[in-house]
Amino acid sequence: MNVAEKSGGKAPAIVISHVNRIFPVAGGEYQALTDICAEIPAGVLTILKGRSGSGKTTLLNIVGALDTPTSGSVLIGGQDVCRLSDRARENMRRTKVGFVFQSVSLIPTMNAFQNVEFSLRLAGVKKGRRERVEECLKMVGLGNRMQHMPMEMSGGEQQRVAIARAIAHRPQIVLADEPTAELDSAMAAEVARLFQEMTRTEGVTIVMTTHDTGLMDAGDMVIELANGRQTTEQEQQDS
Repeated sequence: MNVAEKSGGKAPAIVISHVNRIFPVAGGEYQALTDICAEIPAGVLTILKGRSGSGKTTLLNIVGALDTPTSGSVLIGGQDVCRLSDRARENMRRTKVGFVFQSVSLIPTMNAFQNVEFSLRLAGVKKGRRERVEECLKMVGLGNRMQHMPMEMSGGEQQRVAIARAIAHRPQIVLADEPTAELDSAMAAEVARLFQEMTRTEGVTIVMTTHDTGLMDAGDMVIELANGRQTTEQEQQDS
């Protein structure tokens, strides 16, 4: 099944149009992104590939409304997130987007269940929280670890809690920034498999940055960056 078939002919979940990002630096400017354009279909896993410093995280932050481009636009569900007010951007991050970071950032004084439930509280979800938390932790294979504290879990288990937390509020999009960087190859492949499964079971659109060449085949689509530029057109892969 190719990307077009998997997305069912739906409108793209994310449309990135001529995005540039310039940062002021001592004595001048640094162009982190140059004229990035891409269309990411709904319900697919997209790999954002590139070496450290290629602009992957900058682009991910712009898509997730954590940063704004110097020029260009990012449409999510037809809405330009770059033109939203600060309050609207914050609300979008809480309700429509899930984040998974290289550093799992679990709250150390909360167990796995409480960490995931906290994301539902932030999103304003009031009904069915217990059931949804249990569903998400079981989905990532931690049904028997719900009461464990982060310090009692391995790095891979902590990252799976972070993934459960990211999808608990049923976001349209999940953005994962180098989520496998601190994991061994076997666990990295397991995280990629989880993401693939979630695009099917949850219908979520996932964008994952990585420089791990071993994970390239996990994506339905690959977008490669180098020095802030797209090195190739976005590639759609058969699965």
